[in-house]
Amino acid sequence: MDYDEFLPKLSQNYLEILNDEEYFDITIEVEIFQAILTYIYGGRLSLTKYDTPDILKILIAASELNLQELVIHLQSFLIQIKANWIERNFNLVYQTSFECDSFLDLQQFCRKLIIRQPEKIFNSPDFTSLPEKTLISLVQQDNLQMSEVQVWEHVLKWGIAKNPELSSDPSSYSDDEFNTLKDTIHRCIPFIKFLKFTPKEFLNKAYPYRKILPGELFDNLIAYFLDNDYNPNKRSEPQQVVKSSPKGINSKIITFQHAKLISKWIDRLRTMDELKNLYEFKLIFRGSRDGFSAEKFHKICDNQSRTVTVIKVKDSNEILGGYNPIKWDSRYSYNCYGTTRDSFIFSFVDKSNVRDYVLSRVKNEKQAMNYLPHHGPSFGPDDLVIYGGREHSFNNDHSYCKKMSYEKQIRETEEKFSVEEYEVFQIST
Repeated sequence: MDYDEFLPKLSQNYLEILNDEEYFDITIEVEIFQAILTYIYGGRLSLTKYDTPDILKILIAASELNLQELVIHLQSFLIQIKANWIERNFNLVYQTSFECDSFLDLQQFCRKLIIRQPEKIFNSPDFTSLPEKTLISLVQQDNLQMSEVQVWEHVLKWGIAKNPELSSDPSSYSDDEFNTLKDTIHRCIPFIKFLKFTPKEFLNKAYPYRKILPGELFDNLIAYFLDNDYNPNKRSEPQQVVKSSPKGINSKIITFQHAKLISKWIDRLRTMDELKNLYEFKLIFRGSRDGFSAEKFHKICDNQSRTVTVIKVKDSNEILGGYNPIKWDSRYSYNCYGTTRDSFIFSFVDKSNVRDYVLSRVKNEKQAMNYLPHHGPSFGPDDLVIYGGREHSFNNDHSYCKKMSYEKQIRETEEKFSVEEYEVFQIST
């Protein structure tokens, strides 16, 4: 693709933003905003005239202004043309990729780089300045081309650097100093695969820091390294066991089995594939609890990303739903769509039969998410539309499913239906 030529013209009406009474607190440098205006009014943006750091700033600004078409093209340009620059400035790019949920392509590129060349990240001068969230996302990667004890050493290095009063010699630590280090890295510890240490590595690298390990985990590890036939208590095993154990789900509609299958769909796995990321489903909205109106939904769920919606169809055992990796938004009154290539919708004909389902992934990514303010959680122009409804029920029979922007029709009929209950979950690992 010639990135110097025309980029797709804007699909959103930004005059509507300018006339909106809502105040948008967005700070953008003058030069960067000029680039955005060039794109908005000319449909053209010559990327070769900008330094790569400025292109990254344009990407952030485009996301803040919801210019999803431009976001997609800028990510593609950085990945295909500026890969070497990304490697040299990995920490900056990696942190930026998690500032917005629409930077999924950049996140995926960075994750692949982490797996192939983790030493470039862990040994970089600014490694210890990484935020905790970024460090966790690094250490929880599977298939790192680095030994597990090296990962542990880097986590310790990061934790000690966050507390300059700590020395690199744990034999000199007081109880308070151990507690300080424990408080700093305790969220990383569940992702360290201690069972992959050799006995010598455990003795030299983990045992001196035993006071920062959870008691039950440490006891199990001691028994494991002393007795090869010992089977550790799974509640205290490292991440690879914890991640695949059942997690409770607070739902009136779906079960753990549904959540497990949806987790596979999010990771684009087949039904028979092993699940490595069983996501936590955190309930953030329930119609019968929070109100069924579109206004209530948007008040709670707008700006929330990575959400799964499940819907119980009234007078049936049918379940409908969808996954939205980007944020919900209701600021616009028409032509309101969110752009993503990772959303999908689904249906279960009978909630008791998890094998009888229809999965439909987005086909027209520019109209993936429906942002009309009088709709509840809706996908595509008509693919899955939950109409506004009354405050306490959906007796108006105005919700419907008609195939348009997604691969498949998820219901056998296009007739309108009522919603008995619906829930929205935010997912996390």
